[in-house]
Amino acid sequence: MKQLLIVAHAPSLNTRHLVDAALKGAQHPDIENIKANWIPPLDATPEDVLAADGILLGTTENLAYMSGAMKDFFDRCYYPVLEKKQGLPCAIYIRAGHDGTGTHKALTTILTGLRWNLIQDILVCRGEWQDAFLEQVETLALTLAAGMDAGIY
Repeated sequence: MKQLLIVAHAPSLNTRHLVDAALKGAQHPDIENIKANWIPPLDATPEDVLAADGILLGTTENLAYMSGAMKDFFDRCYYPVLEKKQGLPCAIYIRAGHDGTGTHKALTTILTGLRWNLIQDILVCRGEWQDAFLEQVETLALTLAAGMDAGIY
């Protein structure tokens, strides 16, 4: 059984719904060999990342940057996993009230340093809340989990 770690900041009801959508996608009935687990960024540890076969990151845009909780996650986990998890399959969604540009740039820089394998472009859920964000995040998680299940990632 492969482990898909979801590290997502969910400070509001809508962002918690995004986490639920990610879990739904990752636990699709057609996916047989993936166990998905959500851990909030302030609770996630380097050991959680080291045990993961893939990772889905979710953050809000705060002051044109990732959430402080997600930044804290990277501050604590970056160096302990740097040499051991290169090539880790990864997907990211950003819940951005504005354009998400600063958050996108920061996360791209961090992933480049970690040498994680971004399986598709970062999903940015921009502007006012839309229920379509739920389907987009669910599909993102499903894509990552299905690729892991099939041995593509």
